[in-house]
Amino acid sequence: MTSADETPVRVGVFGLLGSGNLGNDGSLEAVLGYLRAEHPKAVVDALCGGPEAVTARFGIPATRLHWNRAEYRTASRASAITAKGLGKLIDVFRTAAWVRRHDVVIVPGMGVLEATLPLRPWGFPYSLFLLCASGRLLRTRVALVSVGAAEIRNRPTRALVRWSARLAAYRSYRDAQSRDAMRAMGVDTARDEVYPDLAFSLPTPQVSTPTGSPGPVCLGVMDFHGGNDDRARAEEIYRRYLDGTIRFVRTLVEEGRPVRLLTGDQCDVSVVAAILDAVDSPLVTAAEPASLADLMKEMAAADTVVAVRYHNLICALKTGTPVLALSYAAKSDALMARMGLAAYCHPAREVDADRLLEQFRDLEKHAAELRQTLAERNRAAARQLAHQFTALTTTLFPATDHTHAHARQESP
Repeated sequence: MTSADETPVRVGVFGLLGSGNLGNDGSLEAVLGYLRAEHPKAVVDALCGGPEAVTARFGIPATRLHWNRAEYRTASRASAITAKGLGKLIDVFRTAAWVRRHDVVIVPGMGVLEATLPLRPWGFPYSLFLLCASGRLLRTRVALVSVGAAEIRNRPTRALVRWSARLAAYRSYRDAQSRDAMRAMGVDTARDEVYPDLAFSLPTPQVSTPTGSPGPVCLGVMDFHGGNDDRARAEEIYRRYLDGTIRFVRTLVEEGRPVRLLTGDQCDVSVVAAILDAVDSPLVTAAEPASLADLMKEMAAADTVVAVRYHNLICALKTGTPVLALSYAAKSDALMARMGLAAYCHPAREVDADRLLEQFRDLEKHAAELRQTLAERNRAAARQLAHQFTALTTTLFPATDHTHAHARQESP
């Protein structure tokens, strides 16, 4: 008979993983790296948005997050609306059954406690609440690890997010303002810590040495229409962002600079197509990154980066490449400040090509000293994340509790 000490701990990972967002999958990769290094005997599986993609890439079993496969499609017909309502009920029992099989469930990074992009309360916030409520009822520890948060105005979404955070057994945030936002929404954050984003623990590709002459510029794009509070002017925001970006690219091309277009999510491909159509030049090319590692390789080969998506910024910062942020949320400003580049933020909602070019030229002028600053900040981030992983082990994996889920599953 297997002794209690040898019973493998059962770990679940949860989120919109495998759904085409490179940042989300990078956060999962970081947590799996930690588990494989520190808890190699742990049995790991996922409840996620794209189970087939997660299993294919990471080699772990995965279950679909929603019973209704059309969860994120707009429901207009009566049958589709009925299916969505039924799915919400069925997901209560599916989520609880999945949680019950685990000792620990980890939500790896991501902006799971924010609504900086369009978000409906009955979508992911509802799923997260089911997870955390099930964990509390079934005595399975749920950990929100280096997550992003922001104050939410929509009352149903705010309530679901607040209760999800309250019910979690462990919380840490990727910046101080996330912790402040949860405190403002009524969560006791006295024991919650702030650590860098999990992606800072990923391996860094070899960084090329700048040649001295103007080299390639990486431009990370985004299908950006504002956030929850911008729905009335979403198209206006998108058009201003796209027009300003196109003007910026045209100017670089006129100066003979190669521009490499990068995405961070499958939905960004349409923006790449629009820029390529508007700027017909062999100097403008597009990559098809499939991971944060792919993004980092592209950015390591560039002189400078201009990017919108949060994890595109992280990839540039982690490779030590000077980056200018087209900032769509306070989290981007906080990240840039933390890494010593607070002066290089530009509002994505109000892209001014002339001002953007002015900031870009200043960025390149100070590139050498910025690279030194980023090297120092990256070393500090690595140390902080190592500390977080130690804290996770202490909090989530006490040896005396390894068997509680296993015993629960085998009980009649």
